[in-house]
Amino acid sequence: MPKRPTSSPRAITFSAPLLRPKSEAAAKPTWSFLTLPKQASATLPSRGPVSVRGTFNNTPFTATLQPDGNGGHWLKVENKLLKRSRTARGDTIALEITPLTPAEEPEPKLPPDFRKALNAAPKDAQIAWKEITPVARRDWIQFMTSAKRAETRTLRIEKACDMLAKGKRRPCCFDRSGMYDKSLSCPVPE
Repeated sequence: MPKRPTSSPRAITFSAPLLRPKSEAAAKPTWSFLTLPKQASATLPSRGPVSVRGTFNNTPFTATLQPDGNGGHWLKVENKLLKRSRTARGDTIALEITPLTPAEEPEPKLPPDFRKALNAAPKDAQIAWKEITPVARRDWIQFMTSAKRAETRTLRIEKACDMLAKGKRRPCCFDRSGMYDKSLSCPVPE
């Protein structure tokens, strides 16, 4: 396995085909995706989610790359970016990306069910949530949303509120890469 870089982030340049997810085949697709070549993923600072900025066929963008469960990464591409970059599914996309520093990390979107539970949780949980970093908040959200069953998600939300109230800053024993529990994977192309 290649050694992960520890110095300041450098631009990573590569090309990849833009794919349509099989799950979107029946409906009007709202997004596409591409998988990073192994060499590009190997230079990222983590096998887990990595936020980046860069260009997508010369169009600026910021996004969070998701782990594919095999040590690599994939990028979800919303239709807005396709329109801005004048690209379409099937095109080979030229990308240049640079990992964001922890200080630049974007705030993750809070799922409505977790927002409701957090608002009803003890004050200590709410304070802990505000004090942790955006990366830690993203890990908590991923811990909850990676559940396959609704019952499991509900239990994880309750557990998260309880652990936050007790001062936990990260979910325990959570595999951010998906390599060990296979909770994360790349979409299947059409």
